[in-house]
Amino acid sequence: MEGITILWHDRKRICGMPITFTRYSLSDDRLFLETGLLNMKQEEVILYRVRDISLSISLWQRIFRVGTVFVQSSDKSLPKLELKNIRKPREVKELIHKQVEEMKIARRMRVGEIVDDGDDDCGHDDAIL
Repeated sequence: MEGITILWHDRKRICGMPITFTRYSLSDDRLFLETGLLNMKQEEVILYRVRDISLSISLWQRIFRVGTVFVQSSDKSLPKLELKNIRKPREVKELIHKQVEEMKIARRMRVGEIVDDGDDDCGHDDAIL
């Protein structure tokens, strides 16, 4: 990710330790998921496509001071992204929310552009009279 300003990064943690090969990072316009050691795979969600962000912290996660942030988007390839067992999940959720809002303002997104209703017939009525 050369030339991209990374605002946040972390790894999926097991018992609070970053010993997995799942990495997450946030730039000013994208959220990245990178998995694997030998066979690496990188996926990304463009922030203006994010629809909802939620947080879950189980008792086990509270013990190890981690949590999971759920990101739902209108992205076709990655509609649901889970940032599992990350440190400071509340702060990360707020940072993602802030960046999403900034991207939507920068692109002058309206509600109609954010929500895709699947109707692509350009306003034509399908009913035949």
